[in-house]
Amino acid sequence: MYPVLLKAPLKDYIWGGRKLKEEYGFETDLERVSEAWVLACHKDGDGVVMNGEMKGKTLSEVLRIWGNAAIGEKAAKFPYFPLLIKLIDACDRLSLQVHPNDEYAMRVEGEFGKTEMWYVVDCEPGAELIYGLTKKIGKEEFERRIRDNTIEEVCNFVPVKKGDVFFIEAGTLHAIGKGILIAEVQQNSNTTYRVSDYGRLGADGKPRALHIDKAIDVTKTEPPTVPYGAVGEIRKVGNSEIRLLATCPLFTAEALNLDGDYDINCDGFTSAVVLSGDVKAAWDGGELSMTKGSSLFIPAGIETKLSGRGEVLLSRV
Repeated sequence: MYPVLLKAPLKDYIWGGRKLKEEYGFETDLERVSEAWVLACHKDGDGVVMNGEMKGKTLSEVLRIWGNAAIGEKAAKFPYFPLLIKLIDACDRLSLQVHPNDEYAMRVEGEFGKTEMWYVVDCEPGAELIYGLTKKIGKEEFERRIRDNTIEEVCNFVPVKKGDVFFIEAGTLHAIGKGILIAEVQQNSNTTYRVSDYGRLGADGKPRALHIDKAIDVTKTEPPTVPYGAVGEIRKVGNSEIRLLATCPLFTAEALNLDGDYDINCDGFTSAVVLSGDVKAAWDGGELSMTKGSSLFIPAGIETKLSGRGEVLLSRV
């Protein structure tokens, strides 16, 4: 086993922009890139290995070959690979939406629910997003406001700045706003229930589907309780700094402000996504260079040294 550099599946939803092509170097014929799935092992998108003897194979294929030793005991307890990590470029605002929890999603959709974390990598002046509600309301009022298009009157609009963090627990109403680039660490699920799409038309010229009944079933109709914004304990490791972005039974995510060397050697796998700068990864038997947008899957127990200067998103379960 060895660390594998991944080519990300790319998505071109109607709200996406060009930053992931022009600033992050994702090569594609798509006019826009809404999402880059930088760690993906899902039926809707699978990363492809770009280095070493596994070059050309999907991450799913590699993990079948390497077995549970590549992901570690904790990740192996999940029924399938537990994480999906995305870079999201919102040139326009995303739909108002919600994700179900595991129990509901497994029963209704046949896959995990989705708890996720947003890390604001960049944003335009005045950018804002929706994070939960401003007050507690009943399910009846929630349904009425969806159907009479007044739901935004009780949404919690939050101005954002670079570096802000939001923990989006399953059942939390949310929407990424226009002009925001986000790194998202989430459960390995693609189940989303749209509450409102603001009357927007899809690529086929028709309104995109809403999922109102399911959203009513799963939404927590109250304000969020988890602190957000400029949160997260910071610790020093040599000249580098590590900020804890989120930790829960499903995943842990950290932002590494790398200045020099940083060693990774975990019982489970580690995902390292370069958000800025130039970073080298070295291990027994190999090394490679990474730039903005590069994604490295480091198998469990493979001691790997990151060196250079830049910001790296580190995620694990």
